Amino acid sequence: MSQDTSLTANVTPETQAAHPERSVAELKQIAAQVRRDIVRMVHAVNSGHPGGSLGCTDLLVALYFRVMKHNPDFQMSGAGEDLFFLSNGHLSATLYSVLARSGYFPVSELATFRKLNSRLQGHPATHEHLPGIRVASGSLGQGLSVAIGAAQAKKLNQDDRLVYVLMGDGELDEGQIWEATMYAAHKKVDNLIAFIDHNGQQIDGPTSEIMNLGSLRAKFEAFGWKVLSTNGNDLDTLLATLNEARQLTGQGQPIMVLMDTQMGFGVDFMMGSHKWHGVAPNDEQLEKALQQLSVEEASDY
Repeated sequence: MSQDTSLTANVTPETQAAHPERSVAELKQIAAQVRRDIVRMVHAVNSGHPGGSLGCTDLLVALYFRVMKHNPDFQMSGAGEDLFFLSNGHLSATLYSVLARSGYFPVSELATFRKLNSRLQGHPATHEHLPGIRVASGSLGQGLSVAIGAAQAKKLNQDDRLVYVLMGDGELDEGQIWEATMYAAHKKVDNLIAFIDHNGQQIDGPTSEIMNLGSLRAKFEAFGWKVLSTNGNDLDTLLATLNEARQLTGQGQPIMVLMDTQMGFGVDFMMGSHKWHGVAPNDEQLEKALQQLSVEEASDY
């Protein structure tokens, strides 16, 4: 996959807004390249959050390279576009890679991740005016509220595009999530599709031990949401669920997708362990990871 192919970066605004029908095989190659970016970015500065970033790569690739109507010629208003908000902002490496390879800014800028004066801070921020970032995130629990506000603004502006937001399951320990959940159902915010990265892990251990979440389906249905479940690490299944979720919009209920993933997906020694929540691979581990994340023609920055 070379850097000037239809799979990555240098995508024109017109092309990306037109929903190019990339095959699942192409999306898998993009996802592998994004995962290569993630482990290299985190390794380079010995800082970052590879576990959740790797686990959620397939969702962001599916959204930005197949599902959403969006324009790399970035306008903060997002009028006429689908919007995505990353509530669990510590997964920034995934978002930065996907934005760069969608044409929002040069792929070479990924080399500045988490460095002083970089636009690619550890958590996305608006101060640096990085294209594709509409809100500072990383203070957990706030993203759903922001997404609801954006979705309501679209309704007021008679803009028929959708708003997407991703949260972590550990993030559900934050009370603001549940206030926003109640509000969205009451206000019938039905142009909103939310995702929970349901990997069962948070920084201190399994969610079942830190704060047992119980049945998330039962909880969100009780709050008045339409709830779907999917495998967040299988692109065929994920794309089918995304299509179903979009068909359910406009029917008076916000939509929640419970997305089962594995932390560290794609790198066997990282998979399923909370220990890789915020730890960078060393030199030897990086090489092992890159060997597993094979791409036909890697276009590493």
